[in-house]
Amino acid sequence: MLTACISFGVAMTTNTHFRGEELKKVWLNRYPADVPTEINPDRYQSLVDMFEQSVARYADQPAFVNMGEVMTFRKLEERSRAFAAYLQQGLGLKKGDRVALMMPNLLQYPVALFGILRAGMIVVNVNPLYTPRELEHQLNDSGASAIVIVSNFAHTLEKVVDKTAVQHVILTRMGDQLSTAKGTVVNFVVKYIKRLVPKYHLPDAISFRSALHNGYRDAVRQTRTGAGRFSFPAIHRRHHRCGERRDADSPQYAGEPGTG
Repeated sequence: MLTACISFGVAMTTNTHFRGEELKKVWLNRYPADVPTEINPDRYQSLVDMFEQSVARYADQPAFVNMGEVMTFRKLEERSRAFAAYLQQGLGLKKGDRVALMMPNLLQYPVALFGILRAGMIVVNVNPLYTPRELEHQLNDSGASAIVIVSNFAHTLEKVVDKTAVQHVILTRMGDQLSTAKGTVVNFVVKYIKRLVPKYHLPDAISFRSALHNGYRDAVRQTRTGAGRFSFPAIHRRHHRCGERRDADSPQYAGEPGTG
């Protein structure tokens, strides 16, 4: 996936005091020419608004690249809209419901992320390396009623799902958003050659591909989070380890469905 990094410069001296005019934003010298030094926080009403404007402007430009596969803004818009429709129409989830995401950096992640937000729901980011105890706590603490999980970690979910409020499990495999040929090879190698998918049993799970297929048939019910409000309070992320608790309003970071 694409990542953007900004370096911040810190100037230090001894035996002198900074004066206002001496405080230079030296990091601005590292900005590309087309990156503005300031932004207008009122330009977008929400992250969904920002996303949709970006799609209109950059429709055929790459949005994400993963394993050599390019996903354009247009494809991301279409797939996230289908996923949003499935959450609303297929699963019957409502505005404000929590949907957990438990996967590494895959093309499925932005599709699911923006789909959840466009459906007016709340994203719960879950560390794929959580132990069963940690996962159980995270799901119960957030109140997640659905989860999108890559099959590599489905065995962890199997151990605790009955102890949570999760009612819907959407399973994806590593290569599910790659081209048919490449995706088939990746899924085969991950499961049968590398043996990175421990056995699991989630008989009521639906595949991510099926969710998208079903979602394409339905229309998304538009939701509003309120004028002037960003919907990334729509992202709920908490870390619990060694008694430490932190809240943040920004994101970090073959076989039949239900059987490993």
